[in-house]
Amino acid sequence: MRKRDDGAGSVYSTEHGRMCPGCGQPAGACECRERAAAEVPKGDGVVRVARSTKGRKGKAVTLVTGVPLAADELTALAKRLKRRCGAGGSVKDGVIEVQGDHRDALAAALESEGWVVKRSGG
Repeated sequence: MRKRDDGAGSVYSTEHGRMCPGCGQPAGACECRERAAAEVPKGDGVVRVARSTKGRKGKAVTLVTGVPLAADELTALAKRLKRRCGAGGSVKDGVIEVQGDHRDALAAALESEGWVVKRSGG
């Protein structure tokens, strides 16, 4: 069994394979990942739709924040929203990013799914 240099525990075991550095269990039976997936971010119940160009060389991206869903449900919602707009995008740190300025379309789509939506920013 190999040990990490910082003494935090094993990262690989010849018996179990790759080990999770967080909980020390084999990667297939990792408890941290299940706990993190089950946690839902808390907010005020309002989904905010904004437009941003920071760090993107002037290109617009629509950001959807404040959606209180688990990671896998958030990814599914992002997929539906991207398909509705016909654009690409991603989910980063609980924020859905859709390429282009689609604030009106996304706000309408989220309201039709029953969310309370506010446009934020300019």
